[in-house]
Amino acid sequence: MTTSVSRRTARIHPAWWVAAVTFLALVGAAAFRAVPGVLIDPLRAEFGWSVSTISAAVAVNMALYGLTAPFAAALMERFGIRRVVVGALLLTALGSGLTVFMTASWQLVLLWGFAVGLGTGSMALSLVATVTGRWFVARRGLVSGILTAGGATGQLVFLPVVAAVAQTSGGWRAASLGTTAAALAVVPLVAWLLRDRPRDVGAVPLGGTAADDVDPVRTGAARTALRGLAEASRSRPFWLLAAGFFICGASTNGLVQPHFIPAAHDHGMPVTTAATLLAVVGVFDIAGTVFSGWLTDRVDPRVLLLAYYALRGFSLFLLPPLFGPDLHVSMIAFIVFYGLDWVATVPPTLALCREHFGARAPVVFGWVFASHQVGSAAAAFGGGVIRDVTGSYDLAWFGAGALCLLAAALSVSIRRRPAPPARPPAVPTEPTTASAATTHG
Repeated sequence: MTTSVSRRTARIHPAWWVAAVTFLALVGAAAFRAVPGVLIDPLRAEFGWSVSTISAAVAVNMALYGLTAPFAAALMERFGIRRVVVGALLLTALGSGLTVFMTASWQLVLLWGFAVGLGTGSMALSLVATVTGRWFVARRGLVSGILTAGGATGQLVFLPVVAAVAQTSGGWRAASLGTTAAALAVVPLVAWLLRDRPRDVGAVPLGGTAADDVDPVRTGAARTALRGLAEASRSRPFWLLAAGFFICGASTNGLVQPHFIPAAHDHGMPVTTAATLLAVVGVFDIAGTVFSGWLTDRVDPRVLLLAYYALRGFSLFLLPPLFGPDLHVSMIAFIVFYGLDWVATVPPTLALCREHFGARAPVVFGWVFASHQVGSAAAAFGGGVIRDVTGSYDLAWFGAGALCLLAAALSVSIRRRPAPPARPPAVPTEPTTASAATTHG
């Protein structure tokens, strides 16, 4: 009996354990991404701050969340995944916990904008790119979809919890402390289970060989990140991917995530109901992103991006009339679709980065993701300004829809890079410990 269990455990490739703890870290950090949309109204009520003022802090958070990513990828190359993720979780928890003492808007910008932005940015999609690039050769698309779903879904699933806690006697402070506890709970798991490279546990990447476990880059993190940007910026596909992802961020994290709840509340919908709808987006996001990862291994990524962006744009044109005090089937249909499409763009975008930039893909994707978050920041702030100036979010929804159609055209115009010629079959040799590990998939 014991022997049978141990054999089944041994057949699980260590890459899956690394993917599992990475998923948990992304979900834990995602709690912080759920808070701003829920707390806009409570902060306005307590401090009298305008939507634009609060949106400015959210914009700083989102911009740093993205701009940190390429440097975080380089830091992971220099110091290892585990150290960077543990440090990021602690910084994020500190920034969130200290918000309970704030009394001025600049403190919100400092804590939620800078501290939480830097911390969560160090665990952004560059972590997904680094883990999948180091630990997986087979099933990269599928795993990138699963891990992306963990980060994006966690922030949305936390929404009804944060909204419910914010309605208690503790208010928004209790919600902020709760997200702090969620991040701290993940730290021991990361320190215990997360490993930097397959060689650290005597294995090779899943579906690969020892040659696929390349040596880490030992240059400075800033130099590595900036060199990756300098080289990628000479490539047309980089700018097309960055522009598309800018629009992706503007139409999801930047506009829908922080402003959907206030927009719904403007039309009489209870905050908890609107938060629950965004949580449903998170539930369907799991299926959509994982399925997108599966499709990315089989379908031209450009075609996938064309479909995702175009359908997202049309759905945003249809959104404004759906708001109201009562929940209708048409709004539920929008929520289900938007959930399926929320971050389905990530696996094909990451696949195109790998295709065009090879070993530098994690750092380059970090810069592409930085453009995603700059777009998020622009939409987060712009949405607040539109609401303050016009009294409605309608122009923001229509503008985002038009941009998504532009992103569809940009994505399909990316040229594919010819695949390298297949390597001749290797001459059979005596099995080694490392090669034997590839059978444990």
